[in-house]
Amino acid sequence: MASFPLPHTLLGDGPHKVVAVHGWFADRSAYAPVLDDLDLGAFQYAVVDLRGYGEAKDAVGSFTTAEGAADVLDLADRLGWARFSLVGHSMGASVAQRVLAAAPHRVRRLVGISPVPAQGLRLPPEQWELFASAARVPENRRAIIDITTGGVRPGAWLDRMVDRSLAVSDPKAFRAWLDSWAVEDFHPEVADATVPALAVAGALDPALSADLMRSTWLRSYPHGELAELPAAGHYAMDEAPLELIRTVEDFLRADGADSSGGADSSGGADSSGDSGSSGAPEGDA
Repeated sequence: MASFPLPHTLLGDGPHKVVAVHGWFADRSAYAPVLDDLDLGAFQYAVVDLRGYGEAKDAVGSFTTAEGAADVLDLADRLGWARFSLVGHSMGASVAQRVLAAAPHRVRRLVGISPVPAQGLRLPPEQWELFASAARVPENRRAIIDITTGGVRPGAWLDRMVDRSLAVSDPKAFRAWLDSWAVEDFHPEVADATVPALAVAGALDPALSADLMRSTWLRSYPHGELAELPAAGHYAMDEAPLELIRTVEDFLRADGADSSGGADSSGGADSSGDSGSSGAPEGDA
C-alpha cells in the first residue's frame, strides 16, 4: 500500500496532539464551525483530507478505511508525533478505529462523533440503494442529511450541505468509500484495546444513535464512554459546536499521561474541565 501525504491544516501548539478525520459527506471543512473555539494551547490539531476529498480529491487509491488509517499514521510520522489522540466523524471514526487496530501503542484517546462502529453499518436493501446512489444523485445526499438530523433543519442548510459535499468529493471515491465503512467488520481487531474511547451521539440521529453505540462501541471498548448531545443529529459540528467542543476536549484533557516520543510528540495537558455539560459522558455498561 503506497503511502500518501494527506493534505491537512495544523492548528495550535499544545502538547497533546490530535488528528481529526472527516466523514463521508465532506472534507476537512466539516470541522470549520468548531475551529475558532478549540483550545490551541492545550492541543495541537491536524485536520486532514482523506483521499477523494478536498485537496486530495484527485488522489488515486482503494478508498478504504484501512488505507485511510495507513495515511493517518504516515502523516503522524511526518509530523514527528509518536503518540496522539484521534477524533473522527462518522466514516472518519471508522478510519480512526483502524489506526487503533494497526498501532494501539500510539493512540492516547479515541473520539468518535456519530461514529460508524468497527462492526460496520448494515443497511436494509432500500437504504443501501439510497446510500449507494447518493454518489450520483444529489437529492439522495439531501435526503440522507435530512433523515439523520431528525427532519428539523432548514432547507437552505440542507442545500448548502449538499452543495459542499458535491464540491469537495470525487463521485467514484465517494461510492468506493461506502463499500469499506459500511460493509467491513473489523471489531475483533480492536476487541482487546484498552484506550479510553468516547462515542458522541446526536439525539436527533436515528442511524448512529446512542442505543446503537451501547450495543457496539461500548461493547468493543472496555474503557468506552458515551455522550449524547440533545440538540444535535449526525452533524454535531454544525448543529451544536460549542457543546461538542466542551464534550470532546474535556474527555481529551482527562489523559494526563506523559508521552515518551520526544519533544514533538504528545504530552499531557495539565488542566481538566468539570463535567457540567449536558453531554457529559456515561460509563460503559
